[in-house]
Amino acid sequence: MTTPDHQPPAPGPAKPESPDRAYRSPSSMVAGALLLGLAGWLGGDALFAGHGRTPWLALATLLFAVPLVTAYTLRPAVFANDHRLRVRNPFRVVVVPWGEVAGFRSGFSNEVVVESAAKYQLWAVPVSLRARKRANRAKMREAHEAGGGGRGRMPLIPPGPTRAQNDQIMDDLRALWEAREKAATSQGEVTVRWAYEIMAPAVAGAVLLAILIAVG
Repeated sequence: MTTPDHQPPAPGPAKPESPDRAYRSPSSMVAGALLLGLAGWLGGDALFAGHGRTPWLALATLLFAVPLVTAYTLRPAVFANDHRLRVRNPFRVVVVPWGEVAGFRSGFSNEVVVESAAKYQLWAVPVSLRARKRANRAKMREAHEAGGGGRGRMPLIPPGPTRAQNDQIMDDLRALWEAREKAATSQGEVTVRWAYEIMAPAVAGAVLLAILIAVG
């Protein structure tokens, strides 16, 4: 009597990637959309209605300016999930597994520090000193009212968040890092990729603009 060969069970589906939490600067995105709209209006008019060298100058200026405006306003973003932090800055994309994060710094800019001591600025999470002051005033008002100092009086400072929004984002990133840094899926190497799709047209536009200016 023969027994059938034991067949290993079919592998199950791969574990789905943890969804990203995306962080961007709304004010930068609004400014970028306005600047690109203005550039398209002025540059398009010069490109299609200009005479002589004007269309070429408009083309070179658009090639140079549009990628830079996009890079500094619409492009920056921070993506975080259970496995890694992905930082999309104007000219680089940095992927840092949580196991490689050494800490976060918040001063005049927000940064992630990796185990190799390298630092990467989080362009999408800028520091707002005005928002910090407003949040600190709200915190002081709440403490004052909790202590009874505001009883029977109208608050001098309108209610508001007691933590600046971007500081709260940094707190969330720190909490996620502390929760996931030891996980097996959070280990790996830091990778850095240059954004050639932004740099190439900007360089081409700068070269063309320089040539047009040089030849008069």
